[in-house]
Amino acid sequence: MNNPLIELRNVSFTAQGNRIVEGVSLKFAEGTATALAGPSGGGKSTVLKLAAGILVPDRGEVRYRGQNIAAFTWGQNLDFRKETAVVFQDSALWANQTLYQTLELPLSIHYPLMSGKEREQRIREVVSEVGYRRDLMVRPALLSIGEQKLIGFARAMLCRPAVLFLDEWTESLDDEAGGRLVSLARRFKSEGNTLIFISHDFDLVSNLSDCVIMINGGKVSANVSREELIRNTKVAGIIEEGMNE
Repeated sequence: MNNPLIELRNVSFTAQGNRIVEGVSLKFAEGTATALAGPSGGGKSTVLKLAAGILVPDRGEVRYRGQNIAAFTWGQNLDFRKETAVVFQDSALWANQTLYQTLELPLSIHYPLMSGKEREQRIREVVSEVGYRRDLMVRPALLSIGEQKLIGFARAMLCRPAVLFLDEWTESLDDEAGGRLVSLARRFKSEGNTLIFISHDFDLVSNLSDCVIMINGGKVSANVSREELIRNTKVAGIIEEGMNE
């Protein structure tokens, strides 16, 4: 792979004295969908957050368009945050703000010249796309976990990012809502954007991803293309079993 969009170079990460990720090297090509799969507690979410620049590695480098994220200037970091977005497994909504305030914040930061009316129009547009129909002037505590997921996905889409990091983004959703978010992710990728996602749903992984990277014990245990996953039933069985451990 030449000139990867995102690259992890021998990255390690420790939390509370425990090594969570050890010596991981990965490359993510622009315009592709990559699934991070593996057993619970294996380090998938940590790898995702390292790739997204949410966590800083103890060792190694995470590069975006060839530049070390840790060495970004304030302006470069702001551009990076505008070009990328994360949907967290727990949604990570601001508990002390209304949903509208939570959604308005990224637009205020990245589009400071956008009028209040324009911000409202964009918010209503994205909220409608994800299928949220209730009041935006309430706080997250009044929402179900599934509804929080919808708002988390809407927030990620507001600034029209080029890269989406999705951590179990369809979990706790019914089939209709989950299918809607999968369709939005599929459309996002079809427009030339980049997806890096985590899911325990083997059908979703095998249908949406261009490649599947298995993370187990904080290390890469397999890197399989979608073609091989479809062609080789033995490999597919190993991947599916590893996802359900």
